[in-house]
Amino acid sequence: MKLGAIEAGGTKFVCAVSDGDFNVEDRTQFPTTTPDETMAQVFAYFDQHPVDAVGIGSFGPVSLNEDAADFGFITNTPKLAWKNYDFLGAMKTHFDIPFYFTTDVNVAAYGEYQAGAGRGKQNILYWTVGTGVGASYIQDGKFLQGFSHPEMGHILLRHDPRDHDFEGVCPYHGDCFEGLAAGPAIEKRFGKKGFELDPSDEFWEIEANYIAQACVNATLILRPDVIIFGGGVMKQEQLFPQIQASFVKQLADYVDTPEISNYIVHVELGDDAGITGALMLAKKALK
Repeated sequence: MKLGAIEAGGTKFVCAVSDGDFNVEDRTQFPTTTPDETMAQVFAYFDQHPVDAVGIGSFGPVSLNEDAADFGFITNTPKLAWKNYDFLGAMKTHFDIPFYFTTDVNVAAYGEYQAGAGRGKQNILYWTVGTGVGASYIQDGKFLQGFSHPEMGHILLRHDPRDHDFEGVCPYHGDCFEGLAAGPAIEKRFGKKGFELDPSDEFWEIEANYIAQACVNATLILRPDVIIFGGGVMKQEQLFPQIQASFVKQLADYVDTPEISNYIVHVELGDDAGITGALMLAKKALK
C-alpha cells in the first residue's frame, strides 16, 4: 500500500508518499503560485510516485458539502488566481484513485488527534496561527461541519486597549481574530515579522490577550478536552504561559476546564502534523 498526501497552503504545497503505516518515503515542497503552475508540479510528483489514495488538505475557504455542485472547489479565497478552482476535480481527472478532501487545518488537526497532543482525547480543538488563522474541531473522530467547515479564524474579538488604534488586516472584516493576530497583522504593526520581535516585547501580551479571547469563546461553545495550537506565530514559546494566564483571568472560573498547562498546548508533531493527518485520511479514503 502506498499513500499520498497534499498539504496545500497559501504559501507552499507539500506533497508526500508513505507506506501503509505512515512512514514517509518521499517528500517535496514548492511555492503556491498559479493553479496551472502549481498543479503541474503536483501531477508530476504523483506520476513519479504512484499511490493508492491521496489525502488533501487545502487552504480555503473550500466547499466540503458533497451534495453541492462545487464540492472540492477552493471558493472565495483572497488568492484570486485560485478563486472557484476545482481542486478535487483536477486531481480526479488526472488520477483514478480515491481521495479524501478537506481543509489544511483539518488535516493538521487529524494528525494531532491521532498521533500528537490530542492522542487519547474524545474531542480536540486545533488552531493554527500563522499567515492566517484557522481552526478545526474533532468530536469522536469526526470533523465538525454544518453547511460547510467552520471559519473560526474570523471570529470577532474585543480590542486590547493598548492596541485600540490598529484597524486589522483582514480584507473582509478588518479586526477579526485573523486581522488582529495573524503573522501579516504583526508585520503591519512593526514592519518586520514576528520572529524578529524581542520575546520580551509588550506586544506579545497583546497577542496573548487575543488568542486567549478566542480560547474563552471556544471553551464556552465547544467545551473541548484540549486546545492545540500550531502555525508559525505559535513558535514563540513565551506566548503559551501568557495565553494561559490571560485565559484563566478572562474565563473568571465560570466553567471548569482541564488543568491549564494541559489544556492550552503546542502541537506535538510540529510542521509534520498536516502531512501526517493527510496520510491517515488517505488510508481512510481507501476503506
